[in-house]
Amino acid sequence: MKPFLKVGGFLGLFVMVAVLAGYFTVKTIVQSNDAVVVPDLEGKDVVYALELLTDLGLNTKVSGYEYTNDIPKNHVAYQDPKPGAEVKTKRDIRVVISKGPQTVVAPNLVGVDLRDANIIIEENGLVRGVMSETFAKNLSKGEVVSQAPLPGQLVDKGHAVDLLVSLGPRPQRFMMPHLGSLSPEDAILLLERSRLGLGQIRYTHRTDVALDVVVEQEPRPGYPIATGTLAYITVNRLQEVPIKEKGFFFLHRPALHGLLKTHVRLRVNAFGIFYDIFDDFRPPGEDLWILLPRQSEGTFFLYEDDALVLTHSFGLKYGYPALGTIDMDRL
Repeated sequence: MKPFLKVGGFLGLFVMVAVLAGYFTVKTIVQSNDAVVVPDLEGKDVVYALELLTDLGLNTKVSGYEYTNDIPKNHVAYQDPKPGAEVKTKRDIRVVISKGPQTVVAPNLVGVDLRDANIIIEENGLVRGVMSETFAKNLSKGEVVSQAPLPGQLVDKGHAVDLLVSLGPRPQRFMMPHLGSLSPEDAILLLERSRLGLGQIRYTHRTDVALDVVVEQEPRPGYPIATGTLAYITVNRLQEVPIKEKGFFFLHRPALHGLLKTHVRLRVNAFGIFYDIFDDFRPPGEDLWILLPRQSEGTFFLYEDDALVLTHSFGLKYGYPALGTIDMDRL
């Protein structure tokens, strides 16, 4: 009997284990049928995402809308839970729908100064792109000639705006005038009338030409130049001798008649350096007295309302006035 009882016990235990194993297996299968893995919805069309979640037995809940630069309009921009999460069926999946890039109207920058144009671009949520330059007849230097995108065009925020900026009117080109054998004063007046700038005045000493005339110039005569070009001249002078006399002297300009103030500017070229020693508005009927330091050589230029009206050179040939005053109305 004992062997039969022992075998019967083993059989009963085996049956019990089999029953328990079958129970837990069925329970696991049933539970797995109630759970699904959340799919990746970001960047997907909202209609496709809705159909996909419905097929999986999940609910779709729209949490909101937002502008996005990298996700098209009506596509999923964000989801919760994240892709790969395991959830039970009938669970809510929250999604945020993209409204696409936020657009703005491109401002009109044509004719606007470059610095102000950059501020306007930034205020509109845009960025500056490529900048090119060209001559423009009717625009001042630094003003915008054209732009891309065009004014009024709808563009995404953060879009780059390319600008074409004016260099001002194209300079007129002509031949460099001949300054040789002219006095420095006449050469400077000719440069002014030709709308050229005066660069450095150099001095040399040559015995084969007259004193106090231009012997060299740069650019050379006949060279093609543009308006505003600087001209450098070399003037023949006596050999420099040390001057021990120091002190000051007066330049006197008698009063001008009229009703309006005159803009008077006195410029000095000494040792190749230009500097203004007087720049002010002078009322009518008032004499002008300017105290100047003595120096070995130099040239004075008097401008009235930005027009050169008088030049005078000082140096060993001319000397200094005995009474300490030079009347510029008599030069």
